Amino acid sequence: MSLFQEYVQPDTIEEAVENLTNAPGSVAVIAGGTDLLLEIRQGRHQAVDRVVDVSGISEMQEVTLEENFIYLGAGVTHKQIISNPLLQEHAQCVVEGCGLIGGPQVRNVATIGGNVSHALPAGDGTISLLALDTEVCIASPDGVRWQPLIDIYAGPGKVTFDRKQELIVGFRFPAKGPREGSAFHRVMRPQGVAIAILNMAGWVKLDENGDLEDVRLACGPAGPKPFRAAKTEKYLTGKSWDDDVYQKASEILAQEVSLRTSAHRATKEYRHKLLPVLLQKVLDSAVERAKL
Repeated sequence: MSLFQEYVQPDTIEEAVENLTNAPGSVAVIAGGTDLLLEIRQGRHQAVDRVVDVSGISEMQEVTLEENFIYLGAGVTHKQIISNPLLQEHAQCVVEGCGLIGGPQVRNVATIGGNVSHALPAGDGTISLLALDTEVCIASPDGVRWQPLIDIYAGPGKVTFDRKQELIVGFRFPAKGPREGSAFHRVMRPQGVAIAILNMAGWVKLDENGDLEDVRLACGPAGPKPFRAAKTEKYLTGKSWDDDVYQKASEILAQEVSLRTSAHRATKEYRHKLLPVLLQKVLDSAVERAKL
C-alpha cells in the first residue's frame, strides 16, 4: 500500500508553507508520523499525494527563554520535552503530560506539534499547554501570527486554520514566576499506553498569604474540543485551597464539563467520579510546587 506519492523535506518555514500551498492534490504535514502513517495504514485516513516533512526545520526544534516567555518548537519530540531542563523548571505539567504519551518508541519520534494539531479533546500535550495559557504560532502565505491555542479547535480532529496552507510552527507561554506551580495527572487503562479515560492539568499562582491568586485548569475529554474550566477557575481565584473550597470547586467543575460514555474507554458516570479525584491531585501538586 502506498502511503503517499511525493515526499518533500523543506529547510525553512517559508519553504514548508510553499510546499503546502502549491501541492497538486492532498497534502499533509509530518514530523514524527506516529498518528498520520498509522491512520493511513489502518484505513482511517486516505493516502496523501504530498507529505511535507518539517523535522529538518531548525526553528521548530528549539526550546528557548525569550523575554519572560518560553518558546517551544512544534517539532520538539516528547522525549526531548521530558528531558529538557528549561521545561522541567517552567512547565512541569507539560513534562508530566508528554511523559505519559504512548510508549518510549512513540515518545522518541512523536512531536508536540503533532499532538496539538491532531485536535483530540484529550490530547495530553494539548491539555497541559492549555493550563499554561499557551499561544500558538501559525505560518501562512501571509506570514506568521500568534493566537491563543484554545482558539484553533473546531471539534474532534478539526481545527480553525487551513491545513492546506497553514502550519503550526511553535508555542509560547509565560515563564514560571515566584509562587507559581503546575501539574498534570491522567487516568488510563492498565495497558499503560492507552488514550486517557480522563486527564487534567492545572496551574496556580499563590499570593503572599498562600491563597490562590490565579488558577487555570484544563481537562479532557470534557467536550468536543480541548476544554478550559473557566467557571471553576473563576470560583477558585482568591480562595484558600482547603476542603470546603475543594468540595465546591468539584461541584462547579462537574456542572461545566460535558462528559460522555465511550464504549472503548469509560462511562460518563465513571468519568464524573474521577473528576474530583483528578482535581485534588492536580491542585495539591501545583500548590505544593508553588510553595517551593
